[in-house]
Formats: sequence, C-alpha cells, structure tokens
Amino acid sequence: QVQLVESGGGLVQAGGSLRLSCAASGRTFSNYTMAWFRQAPGKEREFVSAIRWSIGRTYYSDSVKGRFTISRDNGKNTVYLQMNSLKPEDTAVYYCAADPLGSIRGDYLSANYVEYDYWGQGTQVTVSS
Repeated sequence: QVQLVESGGGLVQAGGSLRLSCAASGRTFSNYTMAWFRQAPGKEREFVSAIRWSIGRTYYSDSVKGRFTISRDNGKNTVYLQMNSLKPEDTAVYYCAADPLGSIRGDYLSANYVEYDYWGQGTQVTVSS
C-alpha cells in the first residue's frame, strides 16, 4: 500500500524559504512521477511541480518557476520541494501525489490531478506579508 507523508510546512514571512518533504513507502517508485499540488481556501487544487523519479526530469507551473525546486533522494525514498522567495499567494495546503503510470507517459509529466492515484494528507504553508 502506497503511503505518502508530507512534512515541513509552517508560517514564514514573505521572501522567506521553506522545504517540504514527502516520505514515500509501500512501493518501488522508480516508474512513478511524483508531484506537488496545492489548494488555497475557496480555490481549486493547483499543480505546482512534478518529477520523474527514475531520470529526475522536472516540470514547474509558471507561478513557481525560478523560485521552487523539486528533487528526490533515492536512498531515503523522499521527494522535496524547496520553496524560496515565498509570496503571500503561495499560502495553501501542499499535497504530495504519485502517478504510478509516470514512466509509460514518455516525456509527459502530468499536471492533471486526476492522473495521480495516491495522495498525502497535506501540509499547511502560510506566508505572511
């Protein structure tokens, strides 16, 4: 059974940094695409970033490109989201997600949440102005 456990959220001032972690267990994730999504109150779930576990290929939404970095540690089975230059509009619950069909999608890393089968419980990120 796949389990994804996020950590690292918190309260930070605008311009600050946070690093989120997603500890994955229950499978071998080499064929997966892992992603971060976020959801602010009253808004739809939004794609943030994705990484193909096997080759480290990455993809970012325009709203975070240049400020956030996604990475993975194979030995720890953990995916990270380094968030720099945070803005109040980054405030949301951040979710880790896993797409088990990642490797068969070729070069395509999905930004569509319906293609991710497994989700963590979320971690709150609050950026004060």
